[in-house]
Amino acid sequence: MTSLIEEFVVQKLLDGREVETNENLLLSGLVDSLGVMRLVRFLEETFDVSVPPEDVNIKHFMTISAIEAYIAGRRANVQ
Repeated sequence: MTSLIEEFVVQKLLDGREVETNENLLLSGLVDSLGVMRLVRFLEETFDVSVPPEDVNIKHFMTISAIEAYIAGRRANVQ
């Protein structure tokens, strides 16, 4: 899962800039609000989950590792 998420972030949001899985994407300014919305759409389509607006926050989207953990939790709740 991380590789898909990391690949999307690097290729689509960061124009090829590599990041560490624990690098802060939001507070560093690497990903802006529009980027987060693109990421949410990608996650919903790729992992067949729903991301409610109240879950779009720093806690869940700060790092690639946090995103992975959030999506794993959403998928576990669906199954």
